[in-house]
Amino acid sequence: MKRQKNIAAFAGLSVLVGIAAATAGYAALRLRQSARLAHKGHAFDRLAQAEGARLLVVGDSTAKGTGASTPEYSLPGLLCRANPSLTVVNRGHDRARFEDLLAQLEGDERFDAVLILGGANDLLRMTRDAALRDSIRRVAQRARVRSDLVVFMPPGNIGNAPFFLPPWNWWMSYRSRRLHAIVSQEAQANGALFVSLFRDRDGDPFARHPQRMNARDGLHPSDAGYELWQRELEAQVQLSAKLRKIGRSAAARGSAF
Repeated sequence: MKRQKNIAAFAGLSVLVGIAAATAGYAALRLRQSARLAHKGHAFDRLAQAEGARLLVVGDSTAKGTGASTPEYSLPGLLCRANPSLTVVNRGHDRARFEDLLAQLEGDERFDAVLILGGANDLLRMTRDAALRDSIRRVAQRARVRSDLVVFMPPGNIGNAPFFLPPWNWWMSYRSRRLHAIVSQEAQANGALFVSLFRDRDGDPFARHPQRMNARDGLHPSDAGYELWQRELEAQVQLSAKLRKIGRSAAARGSAF
């Protein structure tokens, strides 16, 4: 009887391991498809009026706007729609982790604001918490050299991506929650602003409306997804209002000479 129970337990464990391996393989396939999508297209940037505000964007493929139908529907593109005089310098790059953003922040030129879009690759490539915290701290400090107005905006709950199945979706949700906590703490400690996109599955529009909110890879935002990101950016830190105020002040200074 004991031998039969052991056999049954081993068989049950084998099934669980097999399911976990199969779901991991499916997720890995979808992530490769997502990487191919990220290599397409180019980042949105724009040189606008000299008296307008100047925004530096750094980050990963979401900074480039991967998943949007055109660069104009990326988050930087949507910000320019709300701020016609805004100049955008976009240094976002595929597969960038937080430690890679230090290179994107190199230079001494000052900007009116820095927008930091990243974190997904640290989640997917299993960056340890201590290393992640150190990288985020150094990015925050370096970004403050470039501007007094720094905004961190990590991605939402990666575990809600439709191709992450149990148990991997639970793990990725846990990792996403940790990422948001670390970014929030380091942003506050270094005088930066933080935008939270994390939502539990029941309250996440990306989980409730995956076809509309996600791009075809199931990971990056679609046009509608980036529009939601913009609304959260404005609701939580009022970035467009701050940029318009900076632009008006610059225009007023220019007209005084």
